[in-house]
Amino acid sequence: MSEDHRHVQEFFGTRAADWDRKFPEDGPAFADAVAACGLRAGDRVLDAGCGTGRALVPLRTAVGPDGTVLGADLSPQMLSAARLAGRGGPGALLLADVARLPLRDAVLDAVFAAGLIAHLPDPGANLCELARVVRPGGLLALFHPIGRAALAARHGRQLTSEDVRAEHNLRPLLARSGWRMTSYTDEDRRFLALSVRHP
Repeated sequence: MSEDHRHVQEFFGTRAADWDRKFPEDGPAFADAVAACGLRAGDRVLDAGCGTGRALVPLRTAVGPDGTVLGADLSPQMLSAARLAGRGGPGALLLADVARLPLRDAVLDAVFAAGLIAHLPDPGANLCELARVVRPGGLLALFHPIGRAALAARHGRQLTSEDVRAEHNLRPLLARSGWRMTSYTDEDRRFLALSVRHP
């Protein structure tokens, strides 16, 4: 495991137990973002960097009983918190690094990733890995329950033009990584960038 990955694992591992209590109002935002993805019954979807699994229930609702829902996270503590919250039932939980997913090529219809992009040590390579496991025409949803400006204010920072989530940075990054951005929303109550896997 690289030093960057170890840092991410430690950062989230120490916060796992209190994560849902710290952000109790985020549930409806997750459900709304999943609804915006247009998933269909029977789809196979990965929640990449699933954390405590807040997207797993709406993802299961979207794909129905015949669909497949996987939640992958680098932090065993986050996956334990997901199980304790009763979110292991809606989806299979995997201890896995999104930089090296234990999945076949083009096996998924969609990837949902909440709060993931800012924590990827090599965003271009990591987005390529997500593209590898999604079929051509499949979906990538990059989500955060609050927008970039609100998140920066929460952490006492200013927005910068280097922010990977800024549209002028994210669109070409996705294009180089096998994705075509189809919509971009960055408002106080939601960040959601939807992209389609290139053929």
